[in-house]
Amino acid sequence: MEPSAWAVAFAALCIVALAPPASGFYLPGVAPNDFEKKDPLPVKVNKLTSIKTQLPYSYYSLPFCKPDTIVDSAENLGEVLRGDRIENSPYTFEMREPQMCQVVCKISVGEKEAKLLKEKIEDEYRVNMILDNLPLVVPIQRVDQEGAYFYQHGFHVGAKGKYSGSKDEKYFIHNHLSFTVKYHRDEQRDVSRIVAFEVKPYSVKHEYEGQWNDKKTRLTTCDPHAQRIITSSESPQEVEVGKDIIFTYDVDFKESDIKWASRWDSYLLMTDDQIHWFSIVNSLMIVLFLSGMVAMIMLRTLYRDISKYNQLETQEEAQEETGWKLVHGDVFRPPSNSDWLCVYVGTGVQFFGMLLVTMVFAVLGFLSPSNRGGLMTAMLLLWVFMGLLAGYSSSRLYKLFKGSEWKNIALRTAFTFPGSVFAIFFFLNALIWGQKSSGAVPFTTMFALVLLWFGISVPLVFVGSFLGFKKPTIEDPVKTNKIPRQIPEQAWYMNPIFSILIGGILPFGAVFIELFFILTSIWLHQFYYIFGFLFLVFLILIVTCAEISIVLCYFQLCSEDYLWWWRSYLTSGSSALYLFLYATFYFFTKLEITKFVSAVMYFGYMLIASYAFFALTGTIGFYACFLFTRLIYSSVKIE
Repeated sequence: MEPSAWAVAFAALCIVALAPPASGFYLPGVAPNDFEKKDPLPVKVNKLTSIKTQLPYSYYSLPFCKPDTIVDSAENLGEVLRGDRIENSPYTFEMREPQMCQVVCKISVGEKEAKLLKEKIEDEYRVNMILDNLPLVVPIQRVDQEGAYFYQHGFHVGAKGKYSGSKDEKYFIHNHLSFTVKYHRDEQRDVSRIVAFEVKPYSVKHEYEGQWNDKKTRLTTCDPHAQRIITSSESPQEVEVGKDIIFTYDVDFKESDIKWASRWDSYLLMTDDQIHWFSIVNSLMIVLFLSGMVAMIMLRTLYRDISKYNQLETQEEAQEETGWKLVHGDVFRPPSNSDWLCVYVGTGVQFFGMLLVTMVFAVLGFLSPSNRGGLMTAMLLLWVFMGLLAGYSSSRLYKLFKGSEWKNIALRTAFTFPGSVFAIFFFLNALIWGQKSSGAVPFTTMFALVLLWFGISVPLVFVGSFLGFKKPTIEDPVKTNKIPRQIPEQAWYMNPIFSILIGGILPFGAVFIELFFILTSIWLHQFYYIFGFLFLVFLILIVTCAEISIVLCYFQLCSEDYLWWWRSYLTSGSSALYLFLYATFYFFTKLEITKFVSAVMYFGYMLIASYAFFALTGTIGFYACFLFTRLIYSSVKIE
């Protein structure tokens, strides 16, 4: 492909890939809610989260005000795995009816309550709430742009501070919430749709006159009748044993020009798109460099070699041949441990299918951020159903290697990767459960996961294996000699370990900038919805893995080393090692995790991610070399 053609193709891809997130594109079937004036607006509460511990807790694990009966919202599989626990709350608004200084309740603080609150304030836990499926955010003024805001998920439980003239650090709770609900109004029907849900938290030591009379108590620190409102935390509420904490809130309603379909745009606003473009350009440079090398190999060297080789007439000339042509009788000899290669290729195909379909759906807007847990649920279900492709590809390769026990391969494909991941996941879940965190997956969900695995995935792998094994064997373009050829001594730079480690650098280099944003969204609880960029990076990753494997495979065959099967898989697959090393670097430079359990959880999940990345990139590299070797050896006449 000419450079100009590459440019046109990528420009078209950019337009397609980047259009959906920029516009208010919504998941079909997500209908807006219309509210009339004075309609009730129930606020729901979600988990408490912390970027310091990564362990979520349910809202009511802290001594907050409770409704008469706590009702759990129905949750999908992805939400449960994320640790979401959505429940009702005592906060109820009325549409377009501002309220000032509403008393929620009074809590007496005992030793247990004080200890819990102080722990959560120390670990910088945030409270998450939901109104009309929109998460609660705290708008924070940007330093670099006047009038621009970025949004923090949820508000902090409290803060640490010192009284003036004192050296002792105290813990203060945010007990007064000043909510702002923004709505878009339909003038003709006089109905409103909620487009934003914001809060400013304050810590206020409330005082009241006379006897405590629940919600009817008249406060002296905050009085709607006297227009005394709270705008600062000048006299904060300290967390002390034996003291009472009074929880209050204001709610204000503001009309907005933002339409309902675009209400997520401000949440997902991408302020650093230049970095993403830099990432794409950086990756494209790698791709163009590798494409140039592959083009040189294919057009000049191979074309010349094949032409010359096909014109050889005498035996003397035939003996002078060098390089990759010499090993034609051994290049398709089955490798050692060929069974495991089939298993890992099948696993990689399963991952590739899952990611490709997920990316396409995400780019087309089918995985809306309003559908919490939708991405994880979709990926899990797609992984299960892609078992069919895993079984098919592993048994096809197994039959090429003259294997006969296809059931054995199907069994290993169905259990090797999922089994090891499930073991790590089960261990991590036990640790999280020991911390009494809501992030621990309940037994019923664990049972559902096992059911998906054994009930759907395993049978589909066997069906795929059966269909793959029934197909005729893939014919090798050249015959394999009975006696293996001796491999000459290799140069130091062709050492398997060295070339494998070098091969992983470029695929990792193509994705590492985007990887930073993905890690930030997962571990620093930020929105990630730039699937257009991610899809482009995924395509670049595929091309890079394929090209680096082909280049190194060609060099290997030229030095008369025909053991390319495993090497082609490990060359691009070694990028997973760099992924894990980068995750380690990210842990020590960007995260503030101090708890041992949280650190184990981080490295456990990143190990699973790296293992999956190894299977994906390794398979791409393997198939690229598989097609490359068949292409070059089928072009040569072998007497």
